[in-house]
Amino acid sequence: MDSLSGITPRQARERLGARSSGARAPATPWARFSAWLECVCVVTFDLELGQALELVYPSDFRLTDKEKSSICYLSFPDSHSGCLGDTQFSFRIRQCGGQRSPWATDNRHYDSEAPVSLQGESAHYFGYVYFRQVKDSSVKRGYFQKSLVLVSRLPFVRLFQALLSLIAPEYFEKLAPCLEAVCNEIDQWPAPVPGKTLNLPVVGVVLQVHIPSRMDKPESSLLEQCGQEALLPAPLVLTSVHELDLFRCLQPVLTHVQMLWELMLLGEPLVVLAPSPTVSSEIVLALTSCLQPLKFCCDYRPYFTIHDSEFKEFTTRTQAPPNVVLGVTNPFFIKTLQHWPHILRVGEPKMSGGLPKQVKLKKPSRLKTLDTKPGLYTEYTTHLRRDKALLKRLLKGLQKKRPAGVLTALLRRHLLELTQSFIIPLEHYMASLMPLQKSITPWKDDFLCSLEHAGPQLTCILKGDWLGLYRRFFKSPNFDGWYRQRRKEMAHKLEALHLESICEANIETWMQGKSEVEVVDLVLKLREKLVRAQSHHLPVKEETLQRAQLYIEMVIGSLPKDLQAVLHPP
Repeated sequence: MDSLSGITPRQARERLGARSSGARAPATPWARFSAWLECVCVVTFDLELGQALELVYPSDFRLTDKEKSSICYLSFPDSHSGCLGDTQFSFRIRQCGGQRSPWATDNRHYDSEAPVSLQGESAHYFGYVYFRQVKDSSVKRGYFQKSLVLVSRLPFVRLFQALLSLIAPEYFEKLAPCLEAVCNEIDQWPAPVPGKTLNLPVVGVVLQVHIPSRMDKPESSLLEQCGQEALLPAPLVLTSVHELDLFRCLQPVLTHVQMLWELMLLGEPLVVLAPSPTVSSEIVLALTSCLQPLKFCCDYRPYFTIHDSEFKEFTTRTQAPPNVVLGVTNPFFIKTLQHWPHILRVGEPKMSGGLPKQVKLKKPSRLKTLDTKPGLYTEYTTHLRRDKALLKRLLKGLQKKRPAGVLTALLRRHLLELTQSFIIPLEHYMASLMPLQKSITPWKDDFLCSLEHAGPQLTCILKGDWLGLYRRFFKSPNFDGWYRQRRKEMAHKLEALHLESICEANIETWMQGKSEVEVVDLVLKLREKLVRAQSHHLPVKEETLQRAQLYIEMVIGSLPKDLQAVLHPP
């Protein structure tokens, strides 16, 4: 590596483009790397071009021109933020064609076992940014400005922020050779397997992470889910790969957290205007995580600028605002998005009476284009009454100087129980239809009538118009996403039960008196079910799969030699 220290940027890019002669199999270059990241980008400021993409690594990863433009503009804070020093934030962009990552097929095993809210994105990229702006007299503009960006399909914001905090300072000092070494280290990492605790070595540090699984208990800690390993050097243990400090992120809106939960549940359009990309992206990611374990199925952009390729699409007044949560820092959006129903304006965090200063609820008519004060501007009326006890507990925790993690756990548990109380009646109703009916319409009176004796009131103390909340939820993208996911799971369960029933049947008895055509048809259908069970990771026991394979062999063996040769080619 040291021999690279004197090379030019162009030579460095060429060297980075060449794959090193490591232990990777040549048939699948960067296979382990691509299980975590799509690529790493370096964005710099060019006096003639503005933000410019200096480097993409691996160099054979193809981004479209539109994706390159989005990454360039979103990797720098806009001029209103005034960020000096080091800044971390994140963004999310729409994939615009070009090279299609094999995520949908190669990582199906991960998606089948991961919580739905942590599955890999199929149509979007996440960008995790480490931006540095410091005075530098050797640069014409007077400032060194550069961003290191990790592009991934995984919503592992905590993990990638921690990774950037380790590698970005090193990169800014050593540039290309350091980046090549880091990417080669990531290419040696084990794949992210849900339910497993992994040790991920990078730049002399071992990151220890637990990859969440659908089988994990809600809110169980890393220490409960796994045993600690005796490693030297001692690993840097991340308690979560994806969860942010919810209490810190939502500090200015704690009094309205229940209203914001309802807005997220219903997929309402919301603009978050913040003083910096860090604050905007953290609030947006915190809000969209409030529905866990329910997946937030609407679009969301943790950081969004006027240069984004979807700017016109999101700001048009010719149709209703889209179901999107936008994080912005440019006050220009106040004017452009005045027709949106909900706008949250937050300032720099301030303390007031022991509790972070809270934004006030205000009418949209009080929005001012130039000098809009912090506030939640909306006409929305909540369906549920506010839980005043929650705020008292948080205030008491602050006064007693309890750790931030404790307050975050308190807030997250409240939101988790609220979501579970809302969704459990729907889960029970859906389960009652299995396996008699494949198509359901839960917004009809039969479900709504069941709420009287089996509704959220059984598990939640909050009073209010639960019925009205359900009626609006049924019209939202989040219901559509939940319904499609549950229907898919039910279909997979039915397929698994059908395969098990076939394997428990007496095939020899069934074959008696059957024609060759019928027997061949059985072989083909059994093979199809076996392939589908394995490729879609259906909930089938391994012994059932083995028995199905034995049945196929047995049935083929009963056929004439010419048919055996066709069905069992050498």
